[in-house]
Amino acid sequence: MGSRWIANCLAIVWVACLAGLFVSACQGLGSSGDAGSDGLADGQVDGTSDGDASEGDGLGDDGASGPWRSALYPEDWTPELTDAEGRFLHDFSYAGYHLGEEEPPSLPPGIEISVADEGADASGETDSTAAFQAAMDAVGLAGGGRVFVPAGLYRVDGLLVVSHSGVVVKGEGAEVSRVFFTRDGDMTGRASLSFRGASSVDLELPLIEDAEPRAFELLVSEASGLAVDDDVEVGALISDEFVAEHGMTGVWQTSVGQWRAFFRRRVAAVDCGAESCSVRLNVPLRYPLKTRDAASLRRVTGLLAEVGVEDLGLSNAVSQDGAFACDRAHVLGLIQVKDAWMRRVASFASPVAEGNFHLQSGGVLVQQSKRVSLTDSVFELAQNRNGGGNGYLFEIMQSSEVLVRDCRGLFGRHNFIQNWDFGTSGCVFLRVLSQGGVVVTPYGSLTGLCEYHHSLAMANLVDSVQSDDGWGAVNRRQESSGAGHTATQNVFWNIQGGLLRSYQYGWGYVIGSRDALVYVDPADDLMSQLNGQAEGTEPLDWLEGLDRGAELEPTSLYEDQLRRRLEAL
Repeated sequence: MGSRWIANCLAIVWVACLAGLFVSACQGLGSSGDAGSDGLADGQVDGTSDGDASEGDGLGDDGASGPWRSALYPEDWTPELTDAEGRFLHDFSYAGYHLGEEEPPSLPPGIEISVADEGADASGETDSTAAFQAAMDAVGLAGGGRVFVPAGLYRVDGLLVVSHSGVVVKGEGAEVSRVFFTRDGDMTGRASLSFRGASSVDLELPLIEDAEPRAFELLVSEASGLAVDDDVEVGALISDEFVAEHGMTGVWQTSVGQWRAFFRRRVAAVDCGAESCSVRLNVPLRYPLKTRDAASLRRVTGLLAEVGVEDLGLSNAVSQDGAFACDRAHVLGLIQVKDAWMRRVASFASPVAEGNFHLQSGGVLVQQSKRVSLTDSVFELAQNRNGGGNGYLFEIMQSSEVLVRDCRGLFGRHNFIQNWDFGTSGCVFLRVLSQGGVVVTPYGSLTGLCEYHHSLAMANLVDSVQSDDGWGAVNRRQESSGAGHTATQNVFWNIQGGLLRSYQYGWGYVIGSRDALVYVDPADDLMSQLNGQAEGTEPLDWLEGLDRGAELEPTSLYEDQLRRRLEAL
């Protein structure tokens, strides 16, 4: 019996569940087993496809074998390459700390203060909030350095906030330096440990000419006060015309009439002539910007720089009642930061939680930030996986050029996710593993996909990932306060396992798959037809190399593009 037939039967049951029917049949549908055990060896994915997938634009599996390259990524590829139909692949190589051009320092500069010297209790018996905060503040006021967390188990009853640049919180390893947060209640929209800037806009320059995707140059009438290395946001008004152009009238209501930052950049050069000034950015644009929509460049100050957390175990699971009383409680927040990182961080079972849970709701949240690397980290076992923004383990919101590399998200709701409002672009999920994603509803549990969740995420890359749940890039219509079209010009490259639904506004790309059930044509997908997930997303997304991902060259698009760019510098 074909996997596509089975998937459509499950779709019927899903819709029945959401209508309140056959509730008992829905209990555990899509569940991945007992919490705390993924049932798979590291790197193994339980594939579910029989290879019968739609062939968007006739570009699916042609029966060939052996190494192959995408027609959109030949050996002589350049970022300017465009096919006869206007399709192209963005240059995703700018994602990460310092645009991927270097790794975060192994020994961050500055002083080092141990939380033990400030009185932290390594036995976990007493509250160490004051000791941790004192060490963070002291390092920040000294101009930066390391907050050292020696091996031990530390209890933190309050919230910790880093508000200075240059502060790195560093342990001796996620298995030995462990911090558990116990705040039980009043955690909605909060992070147990947050690195938080205080950004503000002090200059706005309207564009005097429309800007095209892949462009580095913006034209303004004058640029007095703007200097090289200034941090800037580039965006536009979510105008009635913009909304109508995307078929989202009555859907994108939350942001209508408001200016939104689509891209977060640095000024690379300013060149003024007699009648106008050209401002060159350090990273190309990803989407058209129109003077019709009051497109402009805004200078931003107050971002935290060179901050990070590494080699730590983190947990904030609490009582079940406490976890379900709050929404969006993250264990770590990177808010309004640049050139920041998280590496070798892992969640663990909290000593105060009911059950074998690690997190109240969310893992790490990156918001209104740029050039961030999240690497070699694991978040798992969220208590609250209900609606309302819960169970998001690796979450990116309104941020540019974020790299999520070699991370694992296990037993959340949406393990890897872009969320809320416009302004996520140029981000890369590389070699991540997602397992056990579960959407908890009043009628039962359903498989929870990693996904683009809200308002036109632009030109992001899902590269060489594995899953037993899957990924989605669809029109969510009125869900999540009018998410509408969630994705455009995003690429799924060499994906393995799980389910993929790619119904992107305008062009989207699926290139190379292995053991995955792939949908780009709603005619094959009953779930999409019933829920309208492909409504207004024509043309069909490009599909190439179905079930031939193992032979795709290069294996990683991001790493090959980065190599090309660095060789050209």
